[in-house]
Amino acid sequence: MAHATPPVFLVADIGGTNTRVALSDGENVLSGTIRRYRNAEHPGLEVVLKQYLAAEGDIVPRAACIAVAGPVRDGKGHLTNLDWDMDEAGLAKSIGAGHVAMLNDLQAQGYALDHVSDADMMLVRQGSDGPDGAPRLVVNLGTGFNASPVFVAPSGPFVATSESGHATMPVRTEQDMRLCGFVARQHGFAAIDDILSGRGLAHIYAFLSHEAGKNDTLTSAAIMEGCASRADPLAVETVAYFTRLTAMVMGNLALVQLPFGGIYMVGGLSSAIAPYMAEFGFDTAFRDKGRFADFMDDFSIYVLQDDYAALKGTAAYLHGLVAQQEQA
Repeated sequence: MAHATPPVFLVADIGGTNTRVALSDGENVLSGTIRRYRNAEHPGLEVVLKQYLAAEGDIVPRAACIAVAGPVRDGKGHLTNLDWDMDEAGLAKSIGAGHVAMLNDLQAQGYALDHVSDADMMLVRQGSDGPDGAPRLVVNLGTGFNASPVFVAPSGPFVATSESGHATMPVRTEQDMRLCGFVARQHGFAAIDDILSGRGLAHIYAFLSHEAGKNDTLTSAAIMEGCASRADPLAVETVAYFTRLTAMVMGNLALVQLPFGGIYMVGGLSSAIAPYMAEFGFDTAFRDKGRFADFMDDFSIYVLQDDYAALKGTAAYLHGLVAQQEQA
């Protein structure tokens, strides 16, 4: 597919299973150029990007921005769930781009907030409207857990990196303590990521089964199906417990970051639990902060439902970065 006027930017979103690649005209992702690649079928990102550029008419992008589902530091990234190592300089040389920037995937979601339509923002908790430019918070519930604050600086938005999911899981009740002990015995440490994630949902199910004197296990997908159909009471109890724990942790993060501009939930599990938040007491658990309970009413919560948000975020970030470089 040749382009008469090639877009100047290449953007990519590398998840644990798939990589999405697209071209962008400045900060606008060109939807017709989005392609998806299965990571397991490729030895590394360079091969994916070269294959993509060849399919798009041997385009040489002016610059590129890559969102990585894993830690990024000093221009180097590592994919958490696959043995892919990447660095900005190597990728730039490989694809011929003048510049390559790399972000954590949650950072990319944060940079996308101003580029996602209102229709793709599902309000799940109404709070007080914060002033323009107020801090926001992006929370990922999916293969793992993480959270990143989004600040507005004179030069534009700034999304801080974080590894919040690897902090110790907080406890509020004796049952929470037993859950953490159960997970720690199985996995050595009870991190937030071990409980508020896809595998965490399975851990909670196994724990509740153990508490009932059984040893039943289910995948996260089967648990959500059992909850939706109400065919498995333990699945219903699991999703309810997961929902309340999510609210507790998000409430803690809200007090740390004060995101008066809103909290934005992303990831597959965010959309999965959204229909149950009211039924399973999310708001009560979120407000369970003692004398600060009323203060928690200041925070609105949304579920971001745009599948291409990370691509939009990388395009927006790269557009701003290149503009700053041109002005320097």
